[in-house]
Amino acid sequence: MAGNVVVVFDFDKTIIDCDSDNWVIDDLGGTQLFDRLLETMPWNSAMDRVMRELHSRGRTVEDITASLRRAPLPARTIAAVEAAYALGCELRVVSDANRFFIDTILDHHGLASYFSEINTNPGYVDEEGRLRILPYHDFQTSSHGCALCPPNMCKGAIIERIRASASLEGRKRFIYLGDGKGDYCPALRLSEEDYVMPRKNHPVWELILADPRALRAEIHGWGDAEELEEVLLRLIGDSISARGSDANRLISADCKFQTSMPPLSSREALPKPLRVPN
Repeated sequence: MAGNVVVVFDFDKTIIDCDSDNWVIDDLGGTQLFDRLLETMPWNSAMDRVMRELHSRGRTVEDITASLRRAPLPARTIAAVEAAYALGCELRVVSDANRFFIDTILDHHGLASYFSEINTNPGYVDEEGRLRILPYHDFQTSSHGCALCPPNMCKGAIIERIRASASLEGRKRFIYLGDGKGDYCPALRLSEEDYVMPRKNHPVWELILADPRALRAEIHGWGDAEELEEVLLRLIGDSISARGSDANRLISADCKFQTSMPPLSSREALPKPLRVPN
């Protein structure tokens, strides 16, 4: 079992195959207003303002929930989450979406119980029945100090906290999946024993390609849900094999050659990691 593996997912364009904010705004007719607001305020603040305007137009929380339930979540991504959980991995979410959106979608697909922690912007329904969306980090009172991340959230700082907490239970291997610019900072915080899975042809992929040596973790790209499932489960399998190899080396140094690597067929089936140019 993969009890030593922590899998951290971004949410938008990683678990679901869209941006949940844009999905809801486009679906409920707030696109033009949202685009205007983004000219003068941060994304997170603009989302809260749009929710207020949609509420004033008669849009309800039930309308938002119905829209979220239609958001695309591929069957192969669901299968990957279920399989990773069944193998004993600890699953977490680190996302710049919001708690209401994420909970609604995960609940709808029966996945909420698989995740031990969701780190995201607060989202809740107030006493007037309006959806409020607040920043994870209150940037109006202080800065999180990271130039790579948006003002409301530094995912790298969240990963550092998760790593520190997980290390209290022994050595852990992290697998981080993401697509956006905000996923670059946490990728930089991973160690040589970890894996990062950037989505190909998305902003984090381009940032990593620009200087792959900046990362210590091994890089394995993916393009769609089918490839996400394949790569993730192979990396979990490799982690299980490596853990077994470590245990065997403690028992007998004579077995080192036989147990230090997974079978050849397994290694050949895994998509090759991103190569660093000489």
